[in-house]
Amino acid sequence: MKNENNETLLCALGGLGEVGKNMYMFKHNEEIFIIDAGVMFPEDDLLGIDYVLADYTILKKEQDKIKGLIITHGHEDHIGGIPFLLQNVSIPVIYASKIASKLIKNKLEERNIPFNKIVEINEELIIKTKHFNIEFFTTTHSIPDSFGLIIKTENGTIIETGDFKFDLTPIGKVANFGKIADAGNKGVTLLMSDSTNALVPGFSNSESIVDEALGEIFAYSKSSRIILATFASNIYRLTHIIETCKQNGRKVAVFGRSMNTSIDIAIECGYIKDKDIFITSDEANKLPPSKVCLLCTGSQGEPLAALSRIANGTDRNITLMPEDVVIFSSSPIPGNAMSINRIINKLYLKGAKVYTNENDLDVHTSGHAKQEELKLLFRLVKPKYFMPMHGEYRMLKTHADIAQTCGVAKENTFVLQNGEILSILNGEVKRKGSIPINDIYVDGSRIGDVGAAVIKDRKIMSTDGVLIVILNIDYQNKKLILEPNITTRGFVIVNDNLELIKKLQNKTSIITLNELEKDNFSITDLKNRIILELNSYIIELTGRRPIIIPMLLINKK
Repeated sequence: MKNENNETLLCALGGLGEVGKNMYMFKHNEEIFIIDAGVMFPEDDLLGIDYVLADYTILKKEQDKIKGLIITHGHEDHIGGIPFLLQNVSIPVIYASKIASKLIKNKLEERNIPFNKIVEINEELIIKTKHFNIEFFTTTHSIPDSFGLIIKTENGTIIETGDFKFDLTPIGKVANFGKIADAGNKGVTLLMSDSTNALVPGFSNSESIVDEALGEIFAYSKSSRIILATFASNIYRLTHIIETCKQNGRKVAVFGRSMNTSIDIAIECGYIKDKDIFITSDEANKLPPSKVCLLCTGSQGEPLAALSRIANGTDRNITLMPEDVVIFSSSPIPGNAMSINRIINKLYLKGAKVYTNENDLDVHTSGHAKQEELKLLFRLVKPKYFMPMHGEYRMLKTHADIAQTCGVAKENTFVLQNGEILSILNGEVKRKGSIPINDIYVDGSRIGDVGAAVIKDRKIMSTDGVLIVILNIDYQNKKLILEPNITTRGFVIVNDNLELIKKLQNKTSIITLNELEKDNFSITDLKNRIILELNSYIIELTGRRPIIIPMLLINKK
């Protein structure tokens, strides 16, 4: 990314065309700021992958220019990539809010990554460098201490909202409408805004509506034990769940590592003040059901989460009771609906009463602005140019269409892909090429070692299995010492398919002997011939394509 004519450059390294791994790079001459460093959780087709990261390649090349990483809020899709980023790129300082700072420190401590240069964000903080002047405004989201950015450069002002909604009766702070409008009156060149709910008409429900709905369910369920699953990161939700329990005379037992971490941070930051309301699982089992609420992870049907263990009957501490009331105070993340439905069916089979957002009561509301809130933002900011961010392509495109209904010229909207670059010069914004961007996969503790080819092989193995061919060759006499040994995993059961295995052994023997007769015989050529010819032969016989792995034992004496 080369600056020309003193321009300001902007590039998304992640977050466009997807919901997750948000990461945006701003560059002016010798200075770079990064906004957010999130992860994306893998879809079902990314077998064995734990996380998907943004591509840090450009940051490695230009790390001497990085002035800081700024975090808008503490959700995983905005902070989850920080441990991996710090292991690959030199970051001088991280700017993050109080809650986000504590979540980041926990992540770094878990991975033994030393880093103590975290500066706390508030509305009074101004980051000033030679080319950037960055201010912050409070936003309303599902986690406290969420902020948007006003980025002032000599080429124009950029507003980056982070994740937000306009909630006039929130549990926490109201968005700073005044500061947003003031920036709009002074002139905003480019608006970058959250597109997650751009497809959804109307205004999002207030968090206080959820508070009322949960209160009603608690009132209906006076004699039952309540099991409540929600996002551990939704600290506002956790605070009013605790308050509702207190009002209804219930003690709270917490299940799930991430839930315990969030509760600890909420207590530390003063969002939860009553520590005595919490009890252990043993204490919960001794109290009457009407006096207990189990607060747990697993609202997305995660197989190892607390709610899944309870539904499956595998939790060591809690056994589901027929009269239990289970509340899913969340909405399904795309791709998780089937997992959630499986858990709900298991809960119903065991006699539990289940509440989801599909019931008549609103037990969840999104933390992202819907269409009418997005329109209100345009009217407040009055940007000349607009770039939708944080969303799948259809969300970005719809958001750009909304911008046009609010006075932004069509040619001034930019629906981009990760890696595409915007240039801002003298108040004018235009496209300026792109840089190559690839998803980075985390598999266990290994980062970037698993690429598209490995994922492809895993998909083949998951559907068609593996076939291993073991050859014991007498190289001097150009013959096989033993007939080929063929074993499989996930392809066929050997004992039930002896005729097929015999055909494959004969085919392998012919290929091997033909190769051994060649004057320029090589092990590599033999392996390639076995893979190529057996692959075609197996497709002809079975219609399947297993991974074929030849293993050669060569006796040269």
